Amino acid sequence: MPTFRLTLEYDGTDFEGWQRQPEGHRSVQAELEGALTAIVGAPATVKAAGRTDAGVHAEGQLVAAALATDLAPDTLARALNAKLPADMAVSGAAFAPDGWNPRFAATGKLYRYQIWNAACRSPLRLRRWHHVPQRLDLPAMQAASECLRGRHDFASFQAAGSSVSETTRSLARLDVTGEAGAAVLIEAEGDGFLRHMVRNLVGTLLEVGVGRQAPSWTVDVLAARDRRAAGPTAPALGLTLVRVDA
Repeated sequence: MPTFRLTLEYDGTDFEGWQRQPEGHRSVQAELEGALTAIVGAPATVKAAGRTDAGVHAEGQLVAAALATDLAPDTLARALNAKLPADMAVSGAAFAPDGWNPRFAATGKLYRYQIWNAACRSPLRLRRWHHVPQRLDLPAMQAASECLRGRHDFASFQAAGSSVSETTRSLARLDVTGEAGAAVLIEAEGDGFLRHMVRNLVGTLLEVGVGRQAPSWTVDVLAARDRRAAGPTAPALGLTLVRVDA
């Protein structure tokens, strides 16, 4: 039974996240498993590099699927794209070693958060951009982001109620680019991320960007190791999983 390595792209707007949900609730995993089951004629189960939350998008989600089929990877990809709904597609397929699991094979991930920083909202960006009408101070946000790079205990940026106890992570990159009053991008790259970590980082940087906090405040947020010390969680719609290294 060969194992396939699938690269998946999806618009997360109408999904209740990656993970399979109870009947009547739409998930990326269930849609993919349903399409695979129809193609190979037997129940199929897949494993992803990470569980994106409701409303979060992906350009390069990695998925493992062990299937009883003689189909070549490119043929399987074409068959999947003929069956999958319009808001998801397989952008790449290859054979993987038996037992390969992208969750454990992943050595790093890149996330991008998109902010539309104009006074007027943009209907064309409705599904994938967070609208912030107040003009952002990008140099201040960039200065604040520099305090967060490196290996730290990111407990202040983990969603409340998470069961993960080891909260130290390495953040290789946290960049703020773009133009105040227009498109602003925040990219976070690291070896792993806590639940809602990227969205909490963005929410914290936005507190600096709108002038409610000084850039050095992020040092105090890190030291607090308390979710209540950081900024609010940025909305899911602006976040995209861009790439998984595995």
